[in-house]
Amino acid sequence: MASGNEEKLAIDGGTPVRSRPFVSWPIWDEQDEMALLRTLRSGRWGWEGEETQRFEEEFARAHQSRFAFTVASGSAALETALAALGVAYGDEVIVPPYTFYATASACLMRGAIPVFADIDGASFNLDAAAVEGVITPRTKAIIAVHIGGCPANLDAILDVARRHNLSVIEDAAQAHGAAWRGRPVGAIGNLGCFSFQSSKNINSGEGGAVLTDDETLADRAWSFKNYGRERHNTVWYGHATLGTNYRLTEFQAALLRSQLTHLEDWSQRRTRNGEHLGAGLRASGVLMPQQPDEGVTRHAYHVFMARYDAGSCNGRARDWFCEAMSAEGISCVGGYAPLYQLPGIQKGTQDLLRALGREMSEDALGWTRCPVVEKLCQDAVWVISQGAMLGTTEDMDDVLRAVAKLQRAA
Repeated sequence: MASGNEEKLAIDGGTPVRSRPFVSWPIWDEQDEMALLRTLRSGRWGWEGEETQRFEEEFARAHQSRFAFTVASGSAALETALAALGVAYGDEVIVPPYTFYATASACLMRGAIPVFADIDGASFNLDAAAVEGVITPRTKAIIAVHIGGCPANLDAILDVARRHNLSVIEDAAQAHGAAWRGRPVGAIGNLGCFSFQSSKNINSGEGGAVLTDDETLADRAWSFKNYGRERHNTVWYGHATLGTNYRLTEFQAALLRSQLTHLEDWSQRRTRNGEHLGAGLRASGVLMPQQPDEGVTRHAYHVFMARYDAGSCNGRARDWFCEAMSAEGISCVGGYAPLYQLPGIQKGTQDLLRALGREMSEDALGWTRCPVVEKLCQDAVWVISQGAMLGTTEDMDDVLRAVAKLQRAA
Protein backbone atom coordinates (compact mmCIF):
# COMPACT_ATOMS: atom_id res chain seq x y z
CA MET A 1 0.00 0.00 0.00
CA ALA A 2 1.30 3.47 -0.89
CA SER A 3 2.29 5.74 1.97
CA GLY A 4 0.55 9.05 2.55
CA ASN A 5 3.42 11.00 1.05
CA GLU A 6 3.40 8.79 -2.06
CA GLU A 7 -0.31 9.47 -2.54
CA LYS A 8 0.11 13.20 -2.00
CA LEU A 9 0.65 14.95 -5.31
CA ALA A 10 4.20 16.10 -5.99
CA ILE A 11 2.84 19.52 -6.89
CA ASP A 12 1.61 19.71 -3.28
CA GLY A 13 4.87 18.48 -1.77
CA GLY A 14 4.41 14.72 -2.13
CA THR A 15 6.85 12.16 -3.56
CA PRO A 16 6.86 12.15 -7.38
CA VAL A 17 6.04 8.96 -9.23
CA ARG A 18 9.30 9.22 -11.14
CA SER A 19 12.61 10.84 -10.27
CA ARG A 20 14.90 9.18 -12.83
CA PRO A 21 15.18 10.61 -16.37
CA PHE A 22 13.59 9.09 -19.44
CA VAL A 23 15.63 8.15 -22.52
CA SER A 24 17.58 11.22 -23.63
CA TRP A 25 17.65 12.36 -27.24
CA PRO A 26 19.52 12.25 -29.52
CA ILE A 27 20.79 8.69 -29.30
CA TRP A 28 24.23 8.28 -30.83
CA ASP A 29 26.95 5.66 -30.88
CA GLU A 30 30.35 4.83 -32.34
CA GLN A 31 28.81 4.34 -35.78
CA ASP A 32 27.73 8.00 -35.78
CA GLU A 33 31.21 9.08 -34.69
CA MET A 34 32.83 7.08 -37.48
CA ALA A 35 30.45 8.58 -40.05
CA LEU A 36 31.50 12.08 -39.07
CA LEU A 37 35.18 11.18 -38.98
CA ARG A 38 34.90 9.50 -42.38
CA THR A 39 33.51 12.73 -43.81
CA LEU A 40 36.11 14.88 -42.04
CA ARG A 41 38.94 12.82 -43.49
CA SER A 42 37.43 12.74 -46.96
CA GLY A 43 38.06 16.46 -47.39
CA ARG A 44 34.65 16.77 -49.04
CA TRP A 45 32.48 18.69 -46.58
CA GLY A 46 30.14 20.68 -48.80
CA TRP A 47 27.34 19.31 -50.90
CA GLU A 48 26.45 16.59 -53.39
CA GLY A 49 29.28 14.29 -52.40
CA GLU A 50 29.14 10.56 -51.84
CA GLU A 51 27.45 10.79 -48.44
CA THR A 52 24.63 12.98 -49.73
CA GLN A 53 24.06 10.85 -52.81
CA ARG A 54 24.02 7.60 -50.85
CA PHE A 55 21.70 8.94 -48.17
CA GLU A 56 19.27 10.16 -50.82
CA GLU A 57 19.29 6.71 -52.42
CA GLU A 58 18.87 4.95 -49.08
CA PHE A 59 16.13 7.30 -47.85
CA ALA A 60 14.22 6.96 -51.13
CA ARG A 61 14.47 3.17 -50.93
CA ALA A 62 13.28 3.12 -47.30
CA HIS A 63 10.20 5.11 -48.31
CA GLN A 64 9.48 3.29 -51.59
CA SER A 65 10.06 6.50 -53.54
CA ARG A 66 11.77 6.95 -56.91
CA PHE A 67 13.50 10.17 -55.89
CA ALA A 68 14.74 11.81 -52.70
CA PHE A 69 16.57 15.11 -52.43
CA THR A 70 18.10 16.49 -49.26
CA VAL A 71 17.59 20.12 -48.27
CA ALA A 72 18.64 22.39 -45.42
CA SER A 73 15.53 21.96 -43.24
CA GLY A 74 11.95 20.73 -43.13
CA SER A 75 10.81 24.28 -43.86
CA ALA A 76 13.09 24.36 -46.91
CA ALA A 77 11.57 21.03 -47.98
CA LEU A 78 8.07 22.54 -47.94
CA GLU A 79 9.18 25.60 -49.90
CA THR A 80 11.00 23.38 -52.40
CA ALA A 81 7.92 21.18 -52.87
CA LEU A 82 5.70 24.22 -53.40
CA ALA A 83 8.18 25.65 -55.92
CA ALA A 84 8.31 22.33 -57.79
CA LEU A 85 4.53 22.43 -58.15
CA GLY A 86 4.67 25.96 -59.51
CA VAL A 87 2.83 27.44 -56.52
CA ALA A 88 3.39 31.17 -56.80
CA TYR A 89 2.28 34.67 -55.98
CA GLY A 90 -1.44 34.84 -55.22
CA ASP A 91 -2.15 31.09 -55.30
CA GLU A 92 -3.96 29.44 -52.39
CA VAL A 93 -2.78 26.35 -50.52
CA ILE A 94 -5.07 24.47 -48.14
CA VAL A 95 -3.43 23.57 -44.82
CA PRO A 96 -4.59 22.21 -41.45
CA PRO A 97 -4.61 24.60 -38.48
CA TYR A 98 -3.18 21.99 -36.08
CA THR A 99 0.48 21.81 -37.05
CA PHE A 100 3.78 23.62 -36.70
CA TYR A 101 4.21 27.18 -37.96
CA ALA A 102 6.30 26.16 -40.99
CA THR A 103 3.41 24.44 -42.79
CA ALA A 104 1.74 27.82 -43.32
CA SER A 105 4.82 30.08 -43.31
CA ALA A 106 6.32 28.12 -46.23
CA CYS A 107 3.27 29.07 -48.30
CA LEU A 108 3.66 32.74 -47.39
CA MET A 109 7.36 32.62 -48.23
CA ARG A 110 6.34 31.53 -51.74
CA GLY A 111 3.77 34.35 -51.98
CA ALA A 112 0.85 31.94 -51.59
CA ILE A 113 -2.07 32.32 -49.20
CA PRO A 114 -2.56 29.56 -46.59
CA VAL A 115 -6.25 28.71 -46.34
CA PHE A 116 -7.20 26.67 -43.29
CA ALA A 117 -9.52 23.67 -43.35
CA ASP A 118 -10.66 22.10 -40.08
CA ILE A 119 -9.38 18.82 -38.70
CA ASP A 120 -10.92 15.49 -37.76
CA GLY A 121 -11.50 15.43 -33.99
CA ALA A 122 -10.30 11.85 -33.56
CA SER A 123 -7.11 11.75 -35.65
CA PHE A 124 -6.24 15.48 -35.25
CA ASN A 125 -5.44 15.47 -38.97
CA LEU A 126 -6.88 17.37 -41.92
CA ASP A 127 -10.58 16.61 -42.61
CA ALA A 128 -11.10 15.92 -46.32
CA ALA A 129 -14.71 17.14 -46.20
CA ALA A 130 -13.54 20.45 -44.72
CA VAL A 131 -10.90 20.69 -47.46
CA GLU A 132 -13.55 20.43 -50.16
CA GLY A 133 -15.47 23.28 -48.53
CA VAL A 134 -12.65 25.84 -48.95
CA ILE A 135 -11.49 25.08 -52.50
CA THR A 136 -11.62 28.12 -54.82
CA PRO A 137 -10.42 28.80 -58.39
CA ARG A 138 -7.17 30.06 -56.83
CA THR A 139 -6.45 26.78 -54.95
CA LYS A 140 -3.29 25.09 -56.23
CA ALA A 141 -2.38 22.47 -53.64
CA ILE A 142 -3.26 20.74 -50.37
CA ILE A 143 -0.72 20.10 -47.62
CA ALA A 144 -1.67 16.99 -45.64
CA VAL A 145 0.24 16.92 -42.34
CA HIS A 146 0.85 13.58 -40.60
CA ILE A 147 0.59 15.18 -37.19
CA GLY A 148 2.51 13.60 -34.32
CA GLY A 149 3.54 10.84 -36.72
CA CYS A 150 -0.04 9.71 -37.40
CA PRO A 151 -0.76 9.57 -41.16
CA ALA A 152 -3.63 11.69 -42.44
CA ASN A 153 -6.43 10.02 -44.38
CA LEU A 154 -4.64 9.99 -47.70
CA ASP A 155 -7.37 8.06 -49.52
CA ALA A 156 -9.92 10.78 -48.82
CA ILE A 157 -7.56 13.72 -49.38
CA LEU A 158 -6.17 12.34 -52.65
CA ASP A 159 -9.73 11.71 -53.85
CA VAL A 160 -10.64 15.36 -53.27
CA ALA A 161 -7.43 16.45 -54.99
CA ARG A 162 -8.08 14.30 -58.06
CA ARG A 163 -11.64 15.57 -58.46
CA HIS A 164 -10.49 19.19 -58.29
CA ASN A 165 -7.20 18.79 -60.21
CA LEU A 166 -5.07 19.75 -57.20
CA SER A 167 -1.67 18.54 -56.01
CA VAL A 168 -1.00 17.02 -52.59
CA ILE A 169 2.11 17.61 -50.50
CA GLU A 170 2.63 15.28 -47.54
CA ASP A 171 4.12 17.14 -44.58
CA ALA A 172 5.82 14.13 -42.99
CA ALA A 173 8.18 16.16 -40.80
CA GLN A 174 7.06 14.13 -37.76
CA ALA A 175 6.31 10.86 -39.54
CA HIS A 176 9.59 8.99 -40.17
CA GLY A 177 8.66 5.33 -40.35
CA ALA A 178 4.89 5.87 -40.51
CA ALA A 179 2.85 3.96 -43.10
CA TRP A 180 -0.52 4.25 -44.86
CA ARG A 181 -2.01 0.94 -46.08
CA GLY A 182 1.40 -0.71 -45.80
CA ARG A 183 3.34 1.92 -47.73
CA PRO A 184 5.69 4.37 -45.99
CA VAL A 185 4.35 7.91 -46.11
CA GLY A 186 6.14 10.57 -48.12
CA ALA A 187 5.73 9.55 -51.77
CA ILE A 188 2.01 8.70 -51.78
CA GLY A 189 1.04 12.27 -52.65
CA ASN A 190 2.72 14.27 -55.41
CA LEU A 191 5.58 15.21 -53.07
CA GLY A 192 6.51 14.53 -49.46
CA CYS A 193 8.56 16.60 -47.03
CA PHE A 194 10.63 15.42 -44.04
CA SER A 195 12.56 17.25 -41.35
CA PHE A 196 15.79 16.12 -39.69
CA GLN A 197 15.78 18.88 -37.07
CA SER A 198 17.18 17.83 -33.70
CA SER A 199 13.84 16.77 -32.20
CA LYS A 200 12.83 14.49 -35.09
CA ASN A 201 12.80 10.65 -35.11
CA ILE A 202 16.08 10.65 -37.01
CA ASN A 203 18.09 13.84 -37.02
CA SER A 204 21.22 15.68 -38.05
CA GLY A 205 20.64 18.82 -36.02
CA GLU A 206 18.98 20.46 -39.01
CA GLY A 207 18.08 19.18 -42.45
CA GLY A 208 15.23 17.92 -44.56
CA ALA A 209 14.27 15.90 -47.60
CA VAL A 210 11.79 16.00 -50.47
CA LEU A 211 10.40 12.77 -51.95
CA THR A 212 8.50 12.21 -55.19
CA ASP A 213 7.80 9.53 -57.78
CA ASP A 214 7.40 12.14 -60.53
CA GLU A 215 10.59 12.79 -62.50
CA THR A 216 9.46 16.23 -63.68
CA LEU A 217 8.80 17.32 -60.10
CA ALA A 218 12.12 15.78 -59.08
CA ASP A 219 13.96 17.88 -61.66
CA ARG A 220 12.21 21.04 -60.50
CA ALA A 221 12.87 20.33 -56.82
CA TRP A 222 16.56 19.68 -57.47
CA SER A 223 16.80 22.86 -59.51
CA PHE A 224 15.12 25.05 -56.90
CA LYS A 225 17.42 23.94 -54.09
CA ASN A 226 20.49 24.32 -56.34
CA TYR A 227 20.26 27.95 -57.48
CA GLY A 228 18.10 27.13 -60.48
CA ARG A 229 20.64 24.85 -62.13
CA GLU A 230 19.31 21.99 -64.25
CA ARG A 231 19.76 18.50 -62.82
CA HIS A 232 21.08 16.94 -66.05
CA ASN A 233 23.01 19.96 -67.32
CA THR A 234 26.73 20.06 -66.55
CA VAL A 235 27.04 23.80 -67.20
CA TRP A 236 27.87 25.04 -63.68
CA TYR A 237 26.78 28.63 -64.22
CA GLY A 238 23.73 27.74 -66.29
CA HIS A 239 21.03 29.05 -63.94
CA ALA A 240 17.93 28.22 -65.96
CA THR A 241 15.26 29.04 -63.39
CA LEU A 242 14.88 30.96 -60.15
CA GLY A 243 16.29 29.01 -57.23
CA THR A 244 18.23 29.25 -54.01
CA ASN A 245 20.73 27.34 -51.86
CA TYR A 246 18.87 24.84 -49.67
CA ARG A 247 21.58 22.18 -49.76
CA LEU A 248 22.65 19.80 -47.01
CA THR A 249 26.29 19.28 -45.98
CA GLU A 250 28.18 16.02 -46.25
CA PHE A 251 28.51 15.88 -42.45
CA GLN A 252 24.75 15.94 -42.02
CA ALA A 253 24.21 13.36 -44.73
CA ALA A 254 26.77 11.01 -43.20
CA LEU A 255 25.12 11.29 -39.79
CA LEU A 256 21.71 10.67 -41.34
CA ARG A 257 22.97 7.55 -43.11
CA SER A 258 23.97 6.19 -39.71
CA GLN A 259 20.72 7.28 -38.05
CA LEU A 260 18.67 5.70 -40.83
CA THR A 261 20.06 2.24 -40.00
CA HIS A 262 18.27 2.48 -36.62
CA LEU A 263 14.92 3.76 -37.91
CA GLU A 264 13.16 0.39 -38.17
CA ASP A 265 14.19 -0.70 -34.68
CA TRP A 266 13.26 2.67 -33.21
CA SER A 267 9.93 2.61 -35.05
CA GLN A 268 9.07 -0.79 -33.63
CA ARG A 269 9.88 0.41 -30.11
CA ARG A 270 7.72 3.50 -30.60
CA THR A 271 4.84 1.34 -31.83
CA ARG A 272 5.04 -1.02 -28.85
CA ASN A 273 5.22 1.82 -26.35
CA GLY A 274 2.56 3.90 -28.08
CA GLU A 275 0.09 1.04 -28.19
CA HIS A 276 0.76 0.07 -24.57
CA LEU A 277 0.42 3.64 -23.36
CA GLY A 278 -2.67 4.24 -25.48
CA ALA A 279 -4.48 1.18 -24.14
CA GLY A 280 -3.80 2.19 -20.55
CA LEU A 281 -4.87 5.79 -21.05
CA ARG A 282 -8.11 4.81 -22.78
CA ALA A 283 -8.92 2.53 -19.86
CA SER A 284 -8.34 5.37 -17.39
CA GLY A 285 -10.75 7.69 -19.14
CA VAL A 286 -8.53 10.68 -18.30
CA LEU A 287 -6.84 10.98 -21.69
CA MET A 288 -8.27 9.86 -25.03
CA PRO A 289 -5.33 9.21 -27.37
CA GLN A 290 -5.18 10.42 -30.96
CA GLN A 291 -7.14 7.86 -32.99
CA PRO A 292 -5.61 6.83 -36.35
CA ASP A 293 -7.82 6.29 -39.40
CA GLU A 294 -8.34 2.67 -40.41
CA GLY A 295 -5.81 3.00 -43.25
CA VAL A 296 -2.93 3.73 -40.86
CA THR A 297 -0.70 0.65 -40.68
CA ARG A 298 2.03 2.35 -38.65
CA HIS A 299 1.89 5.40 -36.40
CA ALA A 300 5.36 6.93 -35.98
CA TYR A 301 4.58 8.19 -32.44
CA HIS A 302 6.86 11.19 -32.75
CA VAL A 303 4.71 12.84 -30.09
CA PHE A 304 2.05 11.08 -28.03
CA MET A 305 -1.03 13.27 -28.44
CA ALA A 306 -4.28 12.90 -26.53
CA ARG A 307 -7.40 14.78 -25.49
CA TYR A 308 -7.91 15.54 -21.78
CA ASP A 309 -11.28 14.85 -20.13
CA ALA A 310 -11.59 17.33 -17.25
CA GLY A 311 -14.64 15.48 -15.95
CA SER A 312 -12.52 12.44 -15.12
CA CYS A 313 -10.47 14.64 -12.76
CA ASN A 314 -13.37 16.35 -11.02
CA GLY A 315 -13.36 19.28 -13.41
CA ARG A 316 -9.71 20.24 -12.86
CA ALA A 317 -8.35 22.30 -15.74
CA ARG A 318 -6.06 20.95 -18.46
CA ASP A 319 -3.27 23.26 -17.33
CA TRP A 320 -3.52 21.90 -13.77
CA PHE A 321 -3.21 18.36 -15.17
CA CYS A 322 -0.08 19.23 -17.20
CA GLU A 323 1.57 21.01 -14.29
CA ALA A 324 0.77 18.19 -11.87
CA MET A 325 2.00 15.50 -14.29
CA SER A 326 5.25 17.38 -14.85
CA ALA A 327 5.75 17.58 -11.09
CA GLU A 328 5.37 13.77 -10.98
CA GLY A 329 8.35 13.51 -13.35
CA ILE A 330 6.25 13.04 -16.50
CA SER A 331 6.69 15.76 -19.12
CA CYS A 332 3.28 17.03 -20.18
CA VAL A 333 2.34 20.09 -22.27
CA GLY A 334 -0.73 21.51 -23.96
CA GLY A 335 0.61 21.60 -27.50
CA TYR A 336 -0.32 23.87 -30.40
CA ALA A 337 -2.61 26.86 -30.62
CA PRO A 338 -4.66 27.16 -33.85
CA LEU A 339 -2.10 28.11 -36.46
CA TYR A 340 -4.13 31.04 -37.79
CA GLN A 341 -3.96 32.68 -34.35
CA LEU A 342 -0.18 33.09 -34.51
CA PRO A 343 0.80 36.75 -35.08
CA GLY A 344 3.39 35.84 -37.72
CA ILE A 345 0.83 34.01 -39.85
CA GLN A 346 -1.79 36.71 -39.40
CA LYS A 347 0.50 39.58 -40.33
CA GLY A 348 2.13 37.70 -43.19
CA THR A 349 -1.26 36.88 -44.67
CA GLN A 350 -2.58 40.42 -44.21
CA ASP A 351 0.52 41.95 -45.82
CA LEU A 352 0.38 39.57 -48.78
CA LEU A 353 -3.33 40.18 -49.40
CA ARG A 354 -2.73 43.91 -49.24
CA ALA A 355 0.05 43.60 -51.82
CA LEU A 356 -2.26 41.55 -54.03
CA GLY A 357 -5.00 44.16 -53.74
CA ARG A 358 -7.37 41.62 -52.25
CA GLU A 359 -9.74 42.18 -49.37
CA MET A 360 -9.16 40.41 -46.07
CA SER A 361 -11.83 37.82 -45.25
CA GLU A 362 -11.12 35.83 -42.10
CA ASP A 363 -14.04 33.54 -42.89
CA ALA A 364 -12.74 32.70 -46.37
CA LEU A 365 -9.27 32.03 -44.95
CA GLY A 366 -10.66 29.58 -42.40
CA TRP A 367 -9.83 31.74 -39.39
CA THR A 368 -13.41 31.60 -38.10
CA ARG A 369 -14.57 28.21 -39.42
CA CYS A 370 -12.49 25.65 -37.56
CA PRO A 371 -14.49 24.74 -34.43
CA VAL A 372 -12.93 21.28 -34.09
CA VAL A 373 -9.39 22.62 -33.81
CA GLU A 374 -10.53 25.38 -31.44
CA LYS A 375 -11.89 22.74 -29.06
CA LEU A 376 -8.91 20.43 -29.45
CA CYS A 377 -6.47 23.21 -28.56
CA GLN A 378 -8.33 23.66 -25.27
CA ASP A 379 -8.18 19.94 -24.44
CA ALA A 380 -5.01 18.59 -26.08
CA VAL A 381 -2.19 17.09 -24.03
CA TRP A 382 1.18 15.87 -25.29
CA VAL A 383 2.49 13.24 -22.90
CA ILE A 384 6.24 12.60 -22.38
CA SER A 385 9.03 13.75 -24.63
CA GLN A 386 9.86 12.45 -28.10
CA GLY A 387 12.88 10.51 -26.84
CA ALA A 388 10.89 8.94 -24.02
CA MET A 389 8.87 6.98 -26.60
CA LEU A 390 12.01 4.84 -27.05
CA GLY A 391 11.93 3.77 -23.40
CA THR A 392 10.70 0.58 -21.76
CA THR A 393 7.28 -0.77 -20.88
CA GLU A 394 8.07 0.16 -17.28
CA ASP A 395 8.59 3.76 -18.40
CA MET A 396 5.12 3.77 -19.95
CA ASP A 397 3.69 2.24 -16.79
CA ASP A 398 5.10 5.16 -14.80
CA VAL A 399 3.05 7.48 -17.00
CA LEU A 400 -0.07 5.44 -16.28
CA ARG A 401 0.70 5.41 -12.55
CA ALA A 402 1.01 9.19 -12.54
CA VAL A 403 -2.31 9.60 -14.36
CA ALA A 404 -4.02 7.27 -11.90
CA LYS A 405 -2.51 9.17 -8.97
CA LEU A 406 -3.82 12.50 -10.29
CA GLN A 407 -7.25 11.01 -10.90
CA ARG A 408 -7.46 9.71 -7.33
CA ALA A 409 -6.27 13.00 -5.86
CA ALA A 410 -8.65 15.07 -7.97
